[in-house]
Amino acid sequence: MSKSSWLDSRWMAVVGVACLLIVLFLQLVYIADQNSASWDEPNHIYAGYRSIKYADFGINPEHPPLVKMLAAAPLLAMQLKIPDLENRSHKWEGWLGGKDFVFQNDADKILFRSRLGPVLLTVLLALLVFFAARDMFGKIPAFIALGLIVFDPNLIAHGSLVTTDVAPACFLFATVYAFYRYAKAPSIWRIVLVGVAGGLALASKHTGILIFPILALLALCELLWCKLTVPDATRNAISYRKKAVQLLGASALAVIISVGVLWTFYGFRYASRPGGLELNPPFTQYIQNMPNQVQARALTVVASARILPESFIYGLADIIMSGSNSSVFGKVYSHGVWFFFPTVFAIKSTLPFLVLLALAFVAIAMRRLKGRREILFLIIPPILYFVVAMGSNTNFGVRHILPIYGFLSVLAAGAAGAFIRNNRKWAYVFSVLLVFQAISCLRVSPSYMAFANELWGGPANVHNLLTDSNCDWGQQLKSVKRYLDERGVKECWFAYFAEGVLDKGYYGITCKPLPTVEGSIFGENPKPPVSIDGPVLISAGVLSGFRYGPGRLNPYEQFQSLTPSAAIEYGVFVYDGHFEIPQAAARGEMTRAYDLLDAGEIDQALAAAREAVRLAPYLMNAQLTLMNILQRSGQTQEAQRALEKAITLAKTVEPEFQGRAAANLERYLERLRKEQKE
Repeated sequence: MSKSSWLDSRWMAVVGVACLLIVLFLQLVYIADQNSASWDEPNHIYAGYRSIKYADFGINPEHPPLVKMLAAAPLLAMQLKIPDLENRSHKWEGWLGGKDFVFQNDADKILFRSRLGPVLLTVLLALLVFFAARDMFGKIPAFIALGLIVFDPNLIAHGSLVTTDVAPACFLFATVYAFYRYAKAPSIWRIVLVGVAGGLALASKHTGILIFPILALLALCELLWCKLTVPDATRNAISYRKKAVQLLGASALAVIISVGVLWTFYGFRYASRPGGLELNPPFTQYIQNMPNQVQARALTVVASARILPESFIYGLADIIMSGSNSSVFGKVYSHGVWFFFPTVFAIKSTLPFLVLLALAFVAIAMRRLKGRREILFLIIPPILYFVVAMGSNTNFGVRHILPIYGFLSVLAAGAAGAFIRNNRKWAYVFSVLLVFQAISCLRVSPSYMAFANELWGGPANVHNLLTDSNCDWGQQLKSVKRYLDERGVKECWFAYFAEGVLDKGYYGITCKPLPTVEGSIFGENPKPPVSIDGPVLISAGVLSGFRYGPGRLNPYEQFQSLTPSAAIEYGVFVYDGHFEIPQAAARGEMTRAYDLLDAGEIDQALAAAREAVRLAPYLMNAQLTLMNILQRSGQTQEAQRALEKAITLAKTVEPEFQGRAAANLERYLERLRKEQKE
């Protein structure tokens, strides 16, 4: 039986699709079992559990509830210890409450059950990609598109975790595909389906709001095409007006349904929390922190009119205000950079996918790929999504642009089908590329998160190019435990990326902790000595200086030039030997100084702060610690001198990174001087 005749057989095609989906499912389930908890998961799972069990949407409001509730649903039958609420801020309640919820119970069982929901959404996305490609271009492109998705390492890495990344990829694609079907053959039920899918996209992630401008642009394209394709002026005007009214009415209905679906996930209740509980901090207070007052007023109007649930609006404000450092090609920035996501896309996408995508644009330029509507429906959504991502100040990882992959896979597959129709020999080329795709994906298993394509040195080099969830999200603790047990290691040090958020002790890891930004934020503040002996384990996210900053601001900078003894899942690096770590020790002294200050031991706190300055005289934060304690002890003049030294350091030590801090400190100094004069 020839290839085409095999595909022409309906039952054989069904078997082929089923086999590929099973391969995808098995990869996802395997990774769900292999990975320890990753950074966000306990927070999401706990929030989802409280959403279902107590109708409490005040935990983790920065993300809508769909994925969290889906993940928590299998836990309802379990007998679990539920941590008490402590009236902390919504972020701290989510992070620390989530940590207690997961690790004070059977964490492995909780995680595996919770991960099955996202796994099913990933499989659903693959199935939708197949159907869309078949409807648009035929069976051969449909199988090519499905093959690209089934062996996409980024989708596998994040499709097996309880995060809000694969769900928007699934439902944004589903919404556009539903609208494509409506555009081809309008009906009330098809536009209802658009609205339902759009509502699921909104309930998946706040970026689901982008579905509205996407649909508006696609509707506009439909109108323009209608105007261009009717030659007679009178008929043109009538047809155009009819089409405009139809699309306007359909779009309005879709928006109403979408918002209605979103409300169902909040139980049609505006208030975020039940029983008189309030968000912490309250919405009116929190929204005052928004730098853009136009946006703040707009959200206030939406809240006053109760157009959207309070928790959803609160989350929108949180997302707008969020930002992060960026790390690209080993350089750390104190802000988002526009080229982050283009770089991530080039490094984290497989080479076969990039080749097929390039051929797609060649096919469009050569007019080999037919179908005006199909091309627009596959190009406009990812371009808009990508442009918005490039303009954001949050540069974490490829997971934030996962929604573009479904559209681009179908586009690439459609072009492949066009080349094959033109010359059957192209089928061999694309078969080789799909085999390459599978090999490139499977060879990195189970470390899918650390994938980088061969052009950039593969997964072994990704930590030198990118950081955070592009290679390390704290998910390697099971592998770390195996590494330590195999070598009989009992004494070690660990600078762990998710310190304070995840529990290393649950996995039996007894390494002494080293200071990290995350640990200091969440109350884990080790105080190491100046000299330590290995093994020293350092997470890729810590090693990069992504959180602390570049160069001398990174207490682990020296390790960047050393060859590690081992690389555990390309995300945790092991160093053997004797090491001097004065800055890490200084940060421990800074922590000790504040602890002593809180205990009322001013003299001892001052001594610890001076020791921090001695160990790291180039560190702005050490001077600021000294300043704060001097102020508390009433030594105003010396405190001001410490502040002046901190400003000088901010301007001279990695000034590009610390420039914003220098400006803020200068304003503070001016205010102090003004108060002294008064």
